[in-house]
Amino acid sequence: MAEVAEPVEPVEPAGYAPAPGLAAGLEADRALLGRTSTAERVADILRDRIAEGFFPPGTRLSEDSVGGALGVSRNTLREAFRLLTHERLLVHELNRGVFVRVVTVDDLNDIYRVRRLVECAAVRGLGEPPYEVRAVEAAVLAGERAARDRAWQDLSTANIRFHQAIVSLAGSPRADELMRGVLAELRLVFHVMADPRRFHAPYLVRNRQILEVLQGGDAVEAERLLASYLDDSQGQLADAYGRKMSRR
Repeated sequence: MAEVAEPVEPVEPAGYAPAPGLAAGLEADRALLGRTSTAERVADILRDRIAEGFFPPGTRLSEDSVGGALGVSRNTLREAFRLLTHERLLVHELNRGVFVRVVTVDDLNDIYRVRRLVECAAVRGLGEPPYEVRAVEAAVLAGERAARDRAWQDLSTANIRFHQAIVSLAGSPRADELMRGVLAELRLVFHVMADPRRFHAPYLVRNRQILEVLQGGDAVEAERLLASYLDDSQGQLADAYGRKMSRR
């Protein structure tokens, strides 16, 4: 983000309210920065907080509040904002500030296009069994445990980790990094929908089915199941999200 003179006090968007407990919530993250507060480490903290829903889509991130809570310089914070803007998690609006991005329906459909390219390719390229699927299994078990406990936000997190674990089967750090960004952007959609049970619980059985097929060594069938899963998930989510956004 280019250095510019401080603008006049930004005009808050309609319905804007600072995230409750923002400063207190971020102050606990100071310890994660250690002695050196690099922009990358600040971006990591903010990325995680956005993914968790601490900063919902449309929230303005005040430089004073966020920088003060984390104890970092304005320049470091602006660089972190620039990194997250490049990742499509934040948007900078002239004379208004930096906001958590609100994803469009077209964005959502493109996210699923990328997911098919990456996730299905990871399974397709597995080679000869047996496959190392312990991370996939751990995500499935975490999702099932969350459902039993009716911990719906934990269920959402477990489902995201399931898909991260699928991509990690490729053994590619670049694919892992790409997928982290894609899934972080997707969580912006789920935070708007605010109904993780509806959009994650129906897929628990399918997660386990894919796991068991992989454990059985059938990558071709696993890819077929995954492609069908993504098609159904996109159709359900895009339809509901489009109707939700049309009422905003």
